[in-house]
Amino acid sequence: MAQQPLEGIRVVEFAHMVMGPACGLVLADLGAEVIKIEPLEGDNTRRLQGAGSGFYPIFNRNKKSLALDLKHPEGKEIVLKLVDKADALTENFRPGALDKLGLGHADLSKRNPRLVYCTLKGFLNGPYENRPALDEVVQMMGGLAYMTGLPDRPLRVGSSVNDIMGGMFAAIGILAALRERETTGRGKLVKSALFENTAFLVAQHMAQYAITGEAPPPMSVKKPAWGVYDIFETRDTGEGNARLFVGVVTDTQWEVFCREFGLADLAANPDIRTNGQRVSHRAWLIPRIGEVFITWTREGLEKKLEAIGLPYAPISRPWDLFDDPHLNASGGLVEMRVAPGKSIRVPTLPLELDGERLGKRTDPPLVSENAKEVLAGAGYSDEHIESLIARGIVTAPA
Repeated sequence: MAQQPLEGIRVVEFAHMVMGPACGLVLADLGAEVIKIEPLEGDNTRRLQGAGSGFYPIFNRNKKSLALDLKHPEGKEIVLKLVDKADALTENFRPGALDKLGLGHADLSKRNPRLVYCTLKGFLNGPYENRPALDEVVQMMGGLAYMTGLPDRPLRVGSSVNDIMGGMFAAIGILAALRERETTGRGKLVKSALFENTAFLVAQHMAQYAITGEAPPPMSVKKPAWGVYDIFETRDTGEGNARLFVGVVTDTQWEVFCREFGLADLAANPDIRTNGQRVSHRAWLIPRIGEVFITWTREGLEKKLEAIGLPYAPISRPWDLFDDPHLNASGGLVEMRVAPGKSIRVPTLPLELDGERLGKRTDPPLVSENAKEVLAGAGYSDEHIESLIARGIVTAPA
């Protein structure tokens, strides 16, 4: 892609963990110059292990790193020089942390009225706004964990969905503020939050309750909106992953399904002609369909469903996607350095622009990898840069 959509936009990022970096990732992949400001020793996220070991490499590609001492006057001055020429700033630290350093919205908008200042927090303005929050915290208090788990055991979703979506909504807000700035000449304070994101995710269940008066059960309790919407065994059961999810969600699909699988008795049954009727009769209908599918091999059933255009899916694990033929053929995975001498393949943004995927320009940076480049661009001489490094105000590039 010769010209990237956000080329020429500069973002100064104060972010760690997932939510803030996810916002920066979206902007960086779209072509913005994202300068990641880190403490002298580097973002703590770099050192996470176990379930957190993928956070830094996944959400920090296409960025530049500058590690410095924010509490030193010269370190702060560097940041101010960068902000003076920046289009946006993002931060997801505890409420008030940057304000204490003189880097809050009130101070920086005076220096640079065109700056879009984006803060990513646990809660938007209101009684909860100063509470600390985590993805799992808001999943519990927002009803998402209830809808995911068993009736008596709430369970967080198997991904950092609020962190990632909170970052996405922040990026959307930044883009809207940049667009408005073209008319007003002024930036805006943009806020995105985990709890409100959770409320947005469960809005369909809230609406269902308000409309029907019935409390929707967790998704583990099989009460879907469609008659045929379930996981089925195949003839290969006992030989590894042999199950398929199959959905028949419209009356037209039901007609096709019955015809192609030779189920004339089901097609003629007036009690299950509509989707609403099929939902009411799931107790006997799903086992009946299961009797059909168990006679097929998984491969044969996949080919059949593909040929007749019905939705289906194998039950995959995240690491199975490394070998997914579609992702590998379409540019959906890119090689990424995760440590010196070690690379892995990771997903790109789920977007195409004029048929092209948004790929990797640079690997996730090493600690302060771009310090000299960024400082030189801010007007610092080579001698001044070396002095800053020698005095421990800026970390030397690795």
